[in-house]
Amino acid sequence: MILKGQIVDIKNRRIYKGEILIEKGKIKSIEEKDHNVNHFILPGFVDAHIHIESSMLVPSEFAKIAVNHGTIATVSDPHEIANVLGVEGVDFMIENGKQTPFKFNFGAPSCVPATSFESAGAVINAEAIKELMSRPEIKYLAEMMNYPGVLFDDEEVLKKIAWAKHYNKPIDGHAPGVVGDDITKYIAAGMSTDHECFTYEEGLEKLQKGMKVLIREGSAAKNFEALIDLLPEYFENMMFCSDDKHPDDLIVGHINKLCARAVAKGIDVFKVLQAACINPVEHYNLDVGLLRVEDDADCIVVENLKDFKVLQTYINGEIVSENGISKLKSIAFENLNNFNTSKKEVLDFKLSAEAKQIRVIEALESQLVTNELIEDVTIQDGNLVSNIDTDVLKMTVVNRYQNDKPAIAFIKNFGLKEGAIASSVGHDSHNIIAVGVSDEAICKAVNLIVEHKGGICAVSSSEEKIVPLPVAGIMSDKDGETIGKQYAELDKMAKQLGSTLNAPYMTLSFMALLVIPSLKLSDKGLFNGNVFEFTSLTVN
Repeated sequence: MILKGQIVDIKNRRIYKGEILIEKGKIKSIEEKDHNVNHFILPGFVDAHIHIESSMLVPSEFAKIAVNHGTIATVSDPHEIANVLGVEGVDFMIENGKQTPFKFNFGAPSCVPATSFESAGAVINAEAIKELMSRPEIKYLAEMMNYPGVLFDDEEVLKKIAWAKHYNKPIDGHAPGVVGDDITKYIAAGMSTDHECFTYEEGLEKLQKGMKVLIREGSAAKNFEALIDLLPEYFENMMFCSDDKHPDDLIVGHINKLCARAVAKGIDVFKVLQAACINPVEHYNLDVGLLRVEDDADCIVVENLKDFKVLQTYINGEIVSENGISKLKSIAFENLNNFNTSKKEVLDFKLSAEAKQIRVIEALESQLVTNELIEDVTIQDGNLVSNIDTDVLKMTVVNRYQNDKPAIAFIKNFGLKEGAIASSVGHDSHNIIAVGVSDEAICKAVNLIVEHKGGICAVSSSEEKIVPLPVAGIMSDKDGETIGKQYAELDKMAKQLGSTLNAPYMTLSFMALLVIPSLKLSDKGLFNGNVFEFTSLTVN
């Protein structure tokens, strides 16, 4: 097969008319040759850090959509399913991914559970990390979220890092807001990347100290605007990633959209494409072609180098998408799950207190970090309740692995005026998390999740809507188009109930993520991420 077009040679900063000869999945020759074909041929896009599970799709279904946007590979942390099912979950992701030509590159989840302050479904210790790191299909040690463990020389954490070094595989970092001497020590311990920078100054310091910085633009956390001005100078040490991408967003676009936004800002196209196509492959030693002779024929054809509209996507010389239509097929698989709690009563969500003020989680638009607020209580019949006028709403995290008393806290900025929303996607342990205007609504939403053994839902006095997630309680067994439409309808309902957030379900899913400051809720209680310890709800 011969591909003709304007060949984009990123490393040598050249664009020329030529032909690419592909045989048996490899590039046999690239010749400069004049012709009348004006579209552009370049290496495929790589998402440098993503949790496939957050798309609510199994890998094979994720691939079907991603190839339409020119994505040919991902650096994938199976941390989410590992917190539910352990190594068995990692194996599921690898095996399902192998059923498609798409190039998934999985890491060994380093923090399962993420902390000791929550209930997870599994444990992956240093011995399990040793076994995982020995596998050729495991490309790296996934994000070391337990940065306090690194800073305080936790023995188990250091053993996991040591096994990654033993097998000469990169180690991903996760250090939101960590700067100064702490980040110096964190980097010296072996962390090579960070996708959690949320200010220009933080990204600059980490780059100057030798870290690779990933520009993240997901469904909830959006750091593109804060970090993109670093790219012109540091393009050799930056990459693009989505981290967490919900299905409705994935249908619209992926890394191609970030390239278009960067070029629109006047950034040199070669620098943009180095971050999008080259750097992840080289940093993680991926088996992905870079448009060189003898490489795998992994490439894309785009209409132009401004909006990056993808005309064709090739993986190993096979055309996997053409004109926005995926040629990948759905794969049969067995649903795995770990869901062992029973339905709750309204009384389970009642909380009495005599204090006049409480600590409240302030959710922030497009951020995973939160603030701690002190707000006046609202009490009815001795029970702390939601106040829709001040937008201080009751929330809960319910252990899904066994029957325990729900943890209760309060949150601001969800904006609900009626009903409740709930999800079994609750990073990182994926317990049930819900927020609502009344105990009755919260209980109704939680029980809808329990009934389906996983999903995301919204309830009002007159309507119930759920997107079931039967695969580990975090992924659908349906195709991407179906789940994307269902999710969009649910998102619409949440906003009709009053939510003012751009992505209410994605934001909700991170309100139990204890490793991101400052105030979060686990199934065991309210947690201060700044000092890494539980804190009281009431203020004396």
